[in-house]
Amino acid sequence: MDILKRIKELTKIINQANVDYHTYDNPTMSDYEYDMLFKELKELELAYPEYKQPNSPTDKVGGVILDRFQKVTHDIPMTSLSNAFNFDELADFYHRVQKEIEAFELISELKIDGLAISLIYENGNFIKAVTRGDGQIGEDVSENVKTIKSLPLTLTKPVNITVRGEIFMPYESFYKLNAEREKEGLPLFANPRNAASGTIRQLDSSIVSKRGLDLFVYTIANSDDFEIDTQYEALTLLHKLGFKINKNYRLSNTLSDLFETINHLDRTRQGLNFATDGVVVKVNQFNYQKELGYTARHPKWATAYKFSPEVVETKLLKITFQVGRTGVITPVANLETVEVSGSNVSRATLHNEGFIRDRDIREGDYVYLQKAGEIIPEIISVNMDKRDKQLPFEMITNCPDCNSVLVKKESDADHFCINPDCPSRNINQIIHFASRNAMNIDTLGEKVVETFHGLGYLNNIIDIYSLKDHYDELIELPGFGKKSIDKLLEAIENSKTMPFAKLFFGLGIKNVGAKVAQIIVDELSDIDTIMSATKEELTSIFEIGDVIADSIINYFKDEKNLEIIKFFKENNFVLSQEKVKKLDDHFFSGKTVVLTGTLEHFSRNELSDKLVLLGAKVSSSVSKKTDIVIAGDQAGSKLTKAVELQIKVLSEQELLEILNEE
Repeated sequence: MDILKRIKELTKIINQANVDYHTYDNPTMSDYEYDMLFKELKELELAYPEYKQPNSPTDKVGGVILDRFQKVTHDIPMTSLSNAFNFDELADFYHRVQKEIEAFELISELKIDGLAISLIYENGNFIKAVTRGDGQIGEDVSENVKTIKSLPLTLTKPVNITVRGEIFMPYESFYKLNAEREKEGLPLFANPRNAASGTIRQLDSSIVSKRGLDLFVYTIANSDDFEIDTQYEALTLLHKLGFKINKNYRLSNTLSDLFETINHLDRTRQGLNFATDGVVVKVNQFNYQKELGYTARHPKWATAYKFSPEVVETKLLKITFQVGRTGVITPVANLETVEVSGSNVSRATLHNEGFIRDRDIREGDYVYLQKAGEIIPEIISVNMDKRDKQLPFEMITNCPDCNSVLVKKESDADHFCINPDCPSRNINQIIHFASRNAMNIDTLGEKVVETFHGLGYLNNIIDIYSLKDHYDELIELPGFGKKSIDKLLEAIENSKTMPFAKLFFGLGIKNVGAKVAQIIVDELSDIDTIMSATKEELTSIFEIGDVIADSIINYFKDEKNLEIIKFFKENNFVLSQEKVKKLDDHFFSGKTVVLTGTLEHFSRNELSDKLVLLGAKVSSSVSKKTDIVIAGDQAGSKLTKAVELQIKVLSEQELLEILNEE
C-alpha cells in the first residue's frame, strides 16, 4: 500500500465528511464508517508521522499544549458595532443611512452571543485563527479553533480568504459542561458566552476538543478579492466554500419590512440551540458600505439591535433566607418553575429588605421575572391584579442557621449575622477562600465544601490544609476516590504559592473585594504592614474610605483571624509582594480617571489595572478632582456630570490611540 497516498485519501474523505455533516446538514456516511476511517488515519499518522497532512482532521481531537498565546496584528481591523435598543433607535439608524443613500437594501442576521474570531486561509487551506482583541491586535488561537468540528480545514476552492465569524457553545454542550463541573466541585460557567470564551483560551487544545464548541462564519474581510457585490452574495459564497453559516437572515427594503424582520427573528430564536442577543443589521450593497464609511468607532452602514429581555409571569411560593460568608442575610424567592430565555428558573435573589419593600413583594404574589443580561433571574414587579390576601413581607430577626439576633446598621441596606461560629458563615467563607478569584483550589467547590463540613472535616480555612491528614478516610467517601482526592490535595498544596493579593482577597474581609485587595496590597506590600496600619494610613490610599478602613481594622482585632494569619506565616504562604512600579511620565500619570459605559476592548477591571500601572488614579465617581472620564457605549449620569463640570472626556477609540502612541 502506498502509505502517503492513503493518508492523503483518508484526509480528503474525512474532511469532506465533516463539511457534509456540519455545514450542509447532509451526512454522507454512517457514524461507524466515519469512526473506522478516522481510526485508520490516526494509526497511519502515528506510524508515519512524516506523512501527516497540515489539514489533517485528527487535529480536531487536540493535544497541543501551549505556554501562551502569540499576539497577531490584524491585516484588516475588526471593528465593533453601534447598538440600537428599541425600534426608535433602529429607525434613527435607518434614517441616517437614508440621508446619504436614497435607495438601499438591508440584510438582518441573528447576532450570535459568542466570541468573535478571524480565520485566515491560503490556497483554500486553514492557516490561522485570531481573536478580536482590541480590534487591531488579537491572539493566535489556531490550535484550539482547529478542534471545532464545523471548522473546514480545507475549502472547496483554493482561495486566499480572511473571514470573520463567531465561536459559540451550544446550549446542549453548555449544560453538559456545567453538569460535569458541578460533579467535580468546580465553579460553574454563568452562561454559554463565558464558557466559550474561557474554553478558547485554554492552553491545552485537548480540553477544548471535548467541550463541543461550534462556529458560524458571517462575513468576508477581503470581499474586494471576489466577484460579489452584496453581503447576501458573501453568505452564499461562504456556504459554497464549506463554511457553516447561520441561515437565519433576511432582506428588507423598507423600515416597516425591517421591523417585521426583527420580530420574525425574535420569534425564531426561541427554539434555537444557541444563545443570541440581537440582530445585526447591515446595508446589503458593498459599494454603499464604502460610501457610508465609518465613525471614529463604528461603521455607519451597520448596527446591532439588542433584544429586550424576555419577561414571564410566575408565582412566588415562599421567601427563604441565605447566610453569606460575611454574615449578610439574603432573601431568596422560591418560585413555581418557569422557563425564561431558554432555561428553567425556580429561584431568584431578592437582595435585601429594602428591595422587597420598594416593590411590595409578598409570598403568594404573581410576579414578573426576567433574566438580567439574559443570565441572572430577577423579579422586576408584581402583578397587582392577581393579589388577593397576601400578607406584607416581614424581615426575619434571627439567623436562619444559628438563631443569633441579626444586626442592621442605619448605613447598611443589609442585615447581618455577627456570630463568628455560624455554620453557614463558615461554609461560605471556605467556599470564597477556595474560589477561582481567590486561592483557586481546583475541585474544592460548594458541594464538596458542604459535604466535608457535614462530615466534620472542614470548619474553617485552616482545616483545608489538614485534609491531607484524613486521606485514608476521604478516598473511601462515595463519589470521590483516590484520583479525585489526589487532585484536590495537589491543588490545596499549590494554593500556598498564590499571589499575596489573591490570599488577602480570600480572607473575606467585609467590603474588601478583589480590586480593593489589589489596591491595598500594591500600596502596603506585606501582611504585617497592613495589620498594623492605622485608619489614617488606610484612608490615605486612593479609593479607600472610612468603611473599608474600619472593616480591615476590625478584622485584625479578632483573635480567630489572627490565628489564621499565624498559620499562613508558619506554613510559608505568600504574604508580601514587591512594591508596584508605576510610570510617572505617561499621559495618565498622576491623573484621576473615571470609567463609565460599556467598553468594547477591555473589561472594566482590565482597563482599571492598566491605568493604575500607567500612574493613574482610577475613581468610581466624578467630582471636581476628576481629570478624565473615559466613556464607552451607554454612558449615563457620570458622563452628564463630566460635561457639566467641563471635565475632559475620552472615547474608547481616543483612549486606544493614546495607549498606542505612548
